[in-house]
Amino acid sequence: VQAAAQYYFHKDASALSRREAAMIAACLPNPKKFKAAPAGKYVSARANNIQRQMNNLEGDEDIEEMLK
Repeated sequence: VQAAAQYYFHKDASALSRREAAMIAACLPNPKKFKAAPAGKYVSARANNIQRQMNNLEGDEDIEEMLK
């Protein structure tokens, strides 16, 4: 993730926005085929879904505990 953050967004992984993190995640499982930036239709659509899931999990006690 750190390498992708530096390559695509020229910043540390800890400084990524939710959208940028979702775009990197959307490239998996084939980051050689898919690019986070500029994102094509597939990566954009998948990033939207990932971001929606992030929002749904926000505030979940189990997730918050896991992220500590």
